[in-house]
Amino acid sequence: MSPPPSSSPLRKRIFVGTFIHTPILSPPAISVLENAVVGVDERGVIGFIEEQVEELYDWDNEDGDSVDGLTRGMRNVVVKNGWEVKDVEEAVVGGYDGLGWWFPGFVDTHTHASQLPNTGLFGTSTLLDWLETYTFPLESRFSSLSHARRVYNRAVTSTISHGTTTCAYYATIHPESTNLLADICMEKGQRAFVGKVCMDCKDTCPDYYREESAEASLESAKAVVRHIRRKDPKGELVHPIVTPRFAPSCTKVSLAALGQLAEDESLPIQTHIAENQGEIALVKQMFPECDSYAGVYDSFQLLTPHTVLAHAVHLHEAEVKLIKDRGSAVSHCPLSNTSLGSGICPVRKLLDHGVKVGLGTDVSGGGSCSLLTAAREASGVSRLLGNFEELKGASARDMERMKLSVAECLYLATKGGAACMGLEKKVGAFEVGMEWDAQLVRLERVSEDGDEDGGGEKADEGIVQCWGNESWEEKVAKWMYCGDDRNTRKVYVKGRLVHERS
Repeated sequence: MSPPPSSSPLRKRIFVGTFIHTPILSPPAISVLENAVVGVDERGVIGFIEEQVEELYDWDNEDGDSVDGLTRGMRNVVVKNGWEVKDVEEAVVGGYDGLGWWFPGFVDTHTHASQLPNTGLFGTSTLLDWLETYTFPLESRFSSLSHARRVYNRAVTSTISHGTTTCAYYATIHPESTNLLADICMEKGQRAFVGKVCMDCKDTCPDYYREESAEASLESAKAVVRHIRRKDPKGELVHPIVTPRFAPSCTKVSLAALGQLAEDESLPIQTHIAENQGEIALVKQMFPECDSYAGVYDSFQLLTPHTVLAHAVHLHEAEVKLIKDRGSAVSHCPLSNTSLGSGICPVRKLLDHGVKVGLGTDVSGGGSCSLLTAAREASGVSRLLGNFEELKGASARDMERMKLSVAECLYLATKGGAACMGLEKKVGAFEVGMEWDAQLVRLERVSEDGDEDGGGEKADEGIVQCWGNESWEEKVAKWMYCGDDRNTRKVYVKGRLVHERS
């Protein structure tokens, strides 16, 4: 486990090696910058990017060392970009041997930090009975701060170790433990959106896990907003986010109040939509005056350019258009959609309509806090969706278009997720002026005798096999389909090292 990030002032640093990112969605492409240097300033912001640098690995002596820790090529780049060599604290090298690269930090647009202990538990249930059987009993325990600290410490540490530099967290209905989650994100240096879950409806929420009233729910939500803004007044890392669990969990008075809160305080919003057919039927029963699930949120000012809607599996065409018109985003959660048998989100359809889409792990409906796992699952279910479209008489071309490429899935995990959270100008790609949220990925090469380099297969080296003939695009594909946290060697948020794997 890595120590907490240093609170000392940052100094200029350079990061060296191969840099890979997916900065655009259309046309989808994996961009590779080889023999490159990225300069990160005292604010954790990228000051320059230079690729194909000559003499990049030419050290001053045969030991691979130098007085200032830089090579001739590194010094030349530093001076060329107006920095002084003496001001550069260190050069962090990764990927010089073709087995590693720098990649943007993942942006997880939807997960439940409180549900981590239930990861992998869903039996044969579907959404509504899963909530009653597994989720509500677990979340009700978070009135205990000692229990909350234990779970939230592990939740934040785990997501960071998997390369997630930004995470949108649902907590529980308890304001004190929600504040604790925000504090832990700050302490561990993770960029986060933290929301106190709001649920006050007596008809759908159990007696043991329900807020007393809409007024009480609103006041505790406001208290969390105040707490987070005191801790991080400029919103540099942690942001409060309005979090009605989903429409059926809240009274109409509560939904209206939360919509007004978001408007008055300029707050983002996160909730669920159209995950399960039974849920949709319940919404129709509870809100007969609205013509759709999306229409419910819209009627309470909860469908805004800063709203993230999780799942969106069963939206009607008019709802997709409404979400696009309002500028809201969708968090695609393929792991939990599969685990709970909810269905397959037609991501291509959403993208074709211009809806912003990111990826969510959705623990504990999803069985992993790894967004890399969510990316591979997004690819897999998109291929299944193509087959289902075939059964409906779709053309071969339309079937093929349903499939998401590696580049598209990794875009959703980074730049796409950043756009969902309103951070697309800050994180999600390697561009001058963006903040250094990044992970160092490293694979292992199979040696000539069949053992992996380093003396045979080790538990901490992961299962991705490189044979020496792969292109960068092929290495990235192997990482997405086979990689895990063992391949994530370092993680930085806003220029600070927040995780390192030995």
